Amino acid sequence: MEYVQRIPKLIEKHSGRYLVQGVEPTPAQGERDYPQRSVLLEFPSKEDAHSFLSERAATDLHDIWERSTNSRILLLEGCTE
Repeated sequence: MEYVQRIPKLIEKHSGRYLVQGVEPTPAQGERDYPQRSVLLEFPSKEDAHSFLSERAATDLHDIWERSTNSRILLLEGCTE
């Protein structure tokens, strides 16, 4: 819970925002091992996303995340228009 309470400030500091926050995905097709929860963040640029991850790695938030979850981070570049 400490991570969940503290991470929004860091996301906001790097101009990020939640698009999806901790929802349980509904598999639509295919036989895959789906995550139990999903979070999707949006940042204005790849540099902002990397800056967020770098600062998170330099704090105890990264250690808390590693101890409390079995997850992965994917960086995706895309177009919103």
